[in-house]
Amino acid sequence: MNAEDVEIGTSAPLGATVDSAGVNFSVFSKGATLIELILFDDADGARPARIIPLDASRHRTYHYWHAFVRGLKPGQVYAYRAHGPFAPEQGYRFDGSKVLLDPYGLAVAVPESYQRTEAGRPGADASRAMKSVVADPDRYGWDGDKPLRRPFAGTVVYELHVRGFTCHPSSGVAPAKRGTFAGLIEKIPYLKELGITAVELLPVFQFDPQDTPTGLVNYWGYQPVSLFAPHHAYSSRKEPLGVLDEFRDMVKALHRAGIEVILDVVFNHTTEGGAHGPTLCYRGLANEIYYILDNNGSRYVDYSGCGNTLNANHPIVRRLIQDSLRHWVTHMHVDGFRFDLASILSRDESGRPLPNPPILWDIESDPVLAGTKLIAEAWDAAGLYQVGTFVGDSWLEWNDRFRNDLRRFWRGDNGTVSNLVARLLGSPDIYAHQEREPEKSVNFVTCHDGFTLNDLVSYDRKHNEANGEDNRDGAADNLSWNCGEEGPSDAPVIESLRRRQCKNFLTATLFAAGTPMLLMGDEVRRTQHGNNNAYCQDNEISWFDWRLLDRHADVHRFVALLLEAYQRRSVIVEDINAKLTLNQVLRRARIRWHGVTLDQPDWSEHSHSIAFTLEGTHVEFCVHVMLNAYWEPLTFALPSVPDREPPWRRWIDTALDAPDDICALEMSSAVTQSSYAVRPRSSVVLVSWPA
Repeated sequence: MNAEDVEIGTSAPLGATVDSAGVNFSVFSKGATLIELILFDDADGARPARIIPLDASRHRTYHYWHAFVRGLKPGQVYAYRAHGPFAPEQGYRFDGSKVLLDPYGLAVAVPESYQRTEAGRPGADASRAMKSVVADPDRYGWDGDKPLRRPFAGTVVYELHVRGFTCHPSSGVAPAKRGTFAGLIEKIPYLKELGITAVELLPVFQFDPQDTPTGLVNYWGYQPVSLFAPHHAYSSRKEPLGVLDEFRDMVKALHRAGIEVILDVVFNHTTEGGAHGPTLCYRGLANEIYYILDNNGSRYVDYSGCGNTLNANHPIVRRLIQDSLRHWVTHMHVDGFRFDLASILSRDESGRPLPNPPILWDIESDPVLAGTKLIAEAWDAAGLYQVGTFVGDSWLEWNDRFRNDLRRFWRGDNGTVSNLVARLLGSPDIYAHQEREPEKSVNFVTCHDGFTLNDLVSYDRKHNEANGEDNRDGAADNLSWNCGEEGPSDAPVIESLRRRQCKNFLTATLFAAGTPMLLMGDEVRRTQHGNNNAYCQDNEISWFDWRLLDRHADVHRFVALLLEAYQRRSVIVEDINAKLTLNQVLRRARIRWHGVTLDQPDWSEHSHSIAFTLEGTHVEFCVHVMLNAYWEPLTFALPSVPDREPPWRRWIDTALDAPDDICALEMSSAVTQSSYAVRPRSSVVLVSWPA
């Protein structure tokens, strides 16, 4: 290869674009005086195999630096070095000694000797730096696969960590595939049998696992360094291009099982951190563009809690985000995105909230993204809270008020019944003003951030000592209750209560109008031993222990039967032409509210119970629900159902031991009495349909 192999190239498209003759490279850098395209023989190369200076007079169009290199093919390892002013007081942080990833790179190669600290120190870091890899996104056989476009009304989301799902030795996955996309493929039958319809994967963009306190590992992945490349460590294949194919193999396999793929995406900050963070990509190319800065550009504004904030509404960053989303939909076939700290995307370049943020409308109006599931975590780490007011028509929102109000009710707090009812109805107090469908509320009680369901009913306090911060990290108020003893207990009465409470939370979540989300392992009472901030615990604290399937088989069975009823269209029929899911029936039903006496609900401050009757619009199928968070049994009067024998059938009673706690709908037990004794802290669901 010689100088004649390098041509001027074009500024578009950005990134490394392959054709039959070679590769076109294009990168944005406004303030650079010289960009060097550097080629490596492999990820561990201590020195570049070739350095191609991009002369501004030939290889620069506006702020885009570009070149076409003949003879290059997919698999070529490359990076950039950017020369320019180092003036942190003005926002410029060019360092010509640092190897930089391509912001549009589709694959990343990580050397075995990678050291994050090297990128934060003066001097060259080629041998220990991440590097980009040329990839052709169209080189994959999809075999007719495409995103599933399942309606939200029939969606059940399962929040899952790719590594943690199969990394435990008990997973049954071969050691080489544990903790990988390939390992997840092997567990698809489990997901399908459980009854979930979408996996929401914690971050799979390439992230820096070393962005964590010394001696620990960034496990969650909320420290992205690339917005296009899948995380290399989640692949069982060693070659960088194999990572792309393994991810797509996983998507294709999930789609064949009828399961959608939603990615938890981080467009609010990067792993480059604050002023003393490493120079890996964006900081070295256009620091003053990619990040929100103040004090004349000398200081990073931190709305993310991670040291920096992406300048999401700058045109260059807007394009980067939108192009990333398009790539994951077009070339990787994902079905949707959950946006971490999404309220940051509504801030302008000075950090002020915008009434009509351009990036949010870019995403909402993009025809390539039409039909894609968009879920917002509608707050940020600086206090901007937008649940119920997030901009856009197609966005769903994580409803943290659902989480908090259900926790308060089942803990036995006073003054919780009215809020509980609002959450069960799809939170009309939050969303009704926008005339949104109930599915806009993503209903959850637990997620990766906080206690697991088991720990929610087993711990009053967080126990994060393993994180190395003297238990200072993580939320202090979890609205949890340990049921009488902190941590694991051998007392049968406490274990029975905890089991009942888990089932209470699950029942309420699946009966509420909205889109339900479950946390990985809650169906088998996965524990983190009281750690509510396990972001740095890549070990058995965070992994799915598959032995729990036997230990807590009753809870697993309970969830599977709940989800079966939620999804089934053959049992719940409103008219001869419409077969509807349980969630659709709940939204269309007539509702009567009760206390222990019919039609007399107790809304008082000291009430801890509520009952309601749901009748389909044609009264073929009826449901009667009784929720008792009181510490004594309560006897509820039952409404009459004329011309039916028996009038009611017991489907769920969380106070009963398995298999009587829940059954298949058609196997429900007859209830002939006019009242029902609901035991302390338990839920009962009765059903009725014509003989």
